[in-house]
Amino acid sequence: MSDRFEALLAFLQRALIEPLGRIAAAVGNALRTLLGNSWRARRRLSLAAVLVALGYALYSHPPFATVHRSEVLVRTNLIDGSSRAYSAGTVVLIPGVQQLRRYSTRDQLYRPLESVHASGPSPFQSNEGLSIGIDLTVRWAIDRTRIAQMSREYPDDLNADLVRPAVQGVVYPLLARHTAREIFSSERQEIPHEIARELAPKLAALGLILRGVDMGQVDLPADYRAQMEQLLAQELETEKIRYTLQLKEAQVKETQLAAEADKVRRQKAAEAAGAEQVIAARAQEETMKHILPFKQKQIEQRQLEAEAEKLARIRTAEGAAEARRIEARGEADSRQKLADAEAYRVETVGKSNAGQMEREGTLIARYPLLIQKTLADKLSDKVQVIIAPTPAPGQFLGANLVGLEAAKSVGVSMQPATAQAQDR
Repeated sequence: MSDRFEALLAFLQRALIEPLGRIAAAVGNALRTLLGNSWRARRRLSLAAVLVALGYALYSHPPFATVHRSEVLVRTNLIDGSSRAYSAGTVVLIPGVQQLRRYSTRDQLYRPLESVHASGPSPFQSNEGLSIGIDLTVRWAIDRTRIAQMSREYPDDLNADLVRPAVQGVVYPLLARHTAREIFSSERQEIPHEIARELAPKLAALGLILRGVDMGQVDLPADYRAQMEQLLAQELETEKIRYTLQLKEAQVKETQLAAEADKVRRQKAAEAAGAEQVIAARAQEETMKHILPFKQKQIEQRQLEAEAEKLARIRTAEGAAEARRIEARGEADSRQKLADAEAYRVETVGKSNAGQMEREGTLIARYPLLIQKTLADKLSDKVQVIIAPTPAPGQFLGANLVGLEAAKSVGVSMQPATAQAQDR
């Protein structure tokens, strides 16, 4: 909005003031050239003067006002007395007809500096009549809802003309009801709340809102402060002695209570131990009631298990004996069958050998040279060349080699064998 306002002022200056200045300069030049008193020249001169005055009035008193942040503009009509508040935007103002006032909406402070020190120009008074300095701070703000109707009655300095009389009318009588000691120590937290409770309605009647009251340093007279410090020291010593006695009494009570607690603890511990033993005995008894049948069942179970194991061993032994008997019978049968098989084999082999010898005897009787061939086949891998005279017909091939007696013996031995083969 301020930028628009400045642009409007610049436009008015360019559109009105500068042309009016040029017109005024031209009028002056025309007056110097025209020495006549014609009515037309006077009219132009008057019109130029009016325009110049109007431009200056608009420049010095612009018909617009911008509402800044944290403030309220109140426009009052001087003819009918009506007012209207604006908290934002640009407000149009008719000079001479409407009046404009600005009020800040932020919290404002009032501090009575003349009452800060006890030796100041306007100190507060206590109940004893002592001069007391208090650093008092009152925070207040304007009631926006009532600013339009209250602005006509507001002075220029609200702190000095409205807030100060209201604060003095509340604080002085209130502090006069309290002693200096209460103001300095015991009632120091409560006094600001009392001031706020009494001051808030008065400021509300003036269209102001009380934000809070803060009480800072309290300045007492020097002699009273010294006496008060001595009194406080004595009271602190008395309080210390009283607290020491209370501490000793508390320690004695604590010792008594500790002894009684120890006694009760021991009694409770003994009762608990006895009760625990009784409970343990009862539990043991109850346990034995359950354990004895269980033990009896275990004995019976073990007896049954022993009998079952005995029967199992007997059955196992009988089964083993029966198995050994079956094995013995099987072994005997096997041996009998083996013997029968061996006898049958021997008999069969004997018959086969006898038949073989019979066939061989018949074959040798028919072919006597087979003996010589067989002997040669047997000796062929050991003797490479055998040179011997041809034996007589029907004699052994090697009769000439081994001698006549041996050949005779061989022939003798062969004849029975041949005869035996023939008999077979």
